[in-house]
Amino acid sequence: MKKLFLTMLLVASMIATSQAQDISKAIGARLGWGAEFSYQHPLSSNNRMEFDLGLDGWGNHQGFLLSGIYHWVFNIDGGLNWYIGPGLQLGSAWNADDDKYGLGLGVAGQVGLEYDFDIPLQLSMDWRPSWLLVPTGRSFGYEGVSLGIRYRF
Repeated sequence: MKKLFLTMLLVASMIATSQAQDISKAIGARLGWGAEFSYQHPLSSNNRMEFDLGLDGWGNHQGFLLSGIYHWVFNIDGGLNWYIGPGLQLGSAWNADDDKYGLGLGVAGQVGLEYDFDIPLQLSMDWRPSWLLVPTGRSFGYEGVSLGIRYRF
């Protein structure tokens, strides 16, 4: 029984090691409904935090948005990865149509694909739906897909 347990432990550690990646820090931008300054900070070989600060919307509906998203990163092949994770958002919004300003706190999810080139460049495409917690009743943050361009270091 002891040998079986040690063999299973050895096989599990070999699988975990073979799927481990070298996640580096990255800084750049996310461009979509608005524009965000983006920073990714590794926590382990396959987990990281992404922090984004940007402008929300265009025209008569404007504001800022600060996001913190936790990512689980999974390697597909070579430099191609996919990631998914939950997060929180804090933001403000101004609506010129009815001259109202407000602050909000929301939750978000993010799922995306990224490619880490051999040079220190990362391109990503992701979707981040979000929902207001305070005040309630509407969507919050970016709608649709965003393109990320980051420098890895």
